[in-house]
Amino acid sequence: MTRAAAAPPALAEVPSIGEAVVFALRRDLRVALRSRAELGVQLLFYVIVVSLFPLATSPSREVLSMLGPGVLWTSALLASLLALPRLFAADFADGTLEQMALARGPLPAYASGKMLAHWLTTGLPVVVLAPLLGAQYALDGVALTLLAASLLIGTPILSLLGATGAALTLGARGGASLLALIVLPLYAPVLIFGAGAVDAVRAGMSAAPQLSLLGAGLLLAVVAVPFAVAAAVRIALD
Repeated sequence: MTRAAAAPPALAEVPSIGEAVVFALRRDLRVALRSRAELGVQLLFYVIVVSLFPLATSPSREVLSMLGPGVLWTSALLASLLALPRLFAADFADGTLEQMALARGPLPAYASGKMLAHWLTTGLPVVVLAPLLGAQYALDGVALTLLAASLLIGTPILSLLGATGAALTLGARGGASLLALIVLPLYAPVLIFGAGAVDAVRAGMSAAPQLSLLGAGLLLAVVAVPFAVAAAVRIALD
C-alpha cells in the first residue's frame, strides 16, 4: 500500500487543530529521519561554508570577529533555503497534500506541523552548532550567546517565510529557481537584524532593538503564514 493510499484513515481521525499539528509534525519527522543523508548534506553544507571563510580571509582576530556574525547568519539562511524544495513537493506529487486539504482537520494546522518539522530538522541543528562554529571567528562568550539567541528567534522565521515560497511554487516549472527569487528578498530583513544583534553587542550597544524586531517578526509570521501557506496549497491543488 502506498503512502498516499494509507493516508485517508489517519487523516480522518484528526479533528482538532492541536492533533492536526502533531499529526503532520510526527509524520514529517519520521519521513526526515528515513532520509538522514539529506539532513546530513544540509548540515555538512552549513559546517563547510562557515569553516571555509576563516581560511580564505585574514587570520586577524578583529577581521574574523567582524565577519563572523554575517557569515554564520548567511550560511544558516542558505542551509534553510537548501531544504525548502522538499517541504511540500513530495506530498504534492503523491496526493498527500490533497488528502490533507480534504481532511477534517484544518489545512493551516497541517501546514504548521510541516513547517515546525522543517525547523526542527534544519533550523534547530544550526542553532546548536552556531556557538561551536562561531569560536573560529574569535567571538567572545557574550557574542556567541547573542548569536545563538538571534538564530533561535530568526531561523523559525526563515522556515515560515520559506514555506510560503515553497507553497507558491508548487507545480511550477523551474520551481527551485523561482523559490529562491521569491524567498531571498523576504529573508533579507531577518539576516540584517540577526547579524546586527551580534554586531551591536560587539560595538558596546544593546541588542534589544534587533531582537525585539526579530521577535515581532516571528509572532507575525506564526499568526499569518499558516493561512497564507494553506491558501497557496489550495490554489496549487485546483
